[in-house]
Amino acid sequence: MIKHIVLFRFKDFAEGADKAENIKSLKSRLEALEDIIDEIKFFEVGINFDNSDAAYDLALCSEFESKEDLYSYQKHPEHAKVVDFVKKVCENRVVADYVI
Repeated sequence: MIKHIVLFRFKDFAEGADKAENIKSLKSRLEALEDIIDEIKFFEVGINFDNSDAAYDLALCSEFESKEDLYSYQKHPEHAKVVDFVKKVCENRVVADYVI
């Protein structure tokens, strides 16, 4: 199994919406992928409540059977649409992928 974790830090304002609205929008867009992309085995999206400087705004924790399934997910057209949104509303993101 592969664990895929992504943390997102949002811009204060982007795409005509404030940070809180864009966080909710990305959460919904990510959660919708679970019903669309068969390779997803586990998918959890959470909004951060910690206000420290080290904190990110949104976290994605997901699991896939194999690296190939992860790569298939990343190349899926619906995932690509979400990535386009991320590029517009986020100022930074960090990723960790590892075998569990």
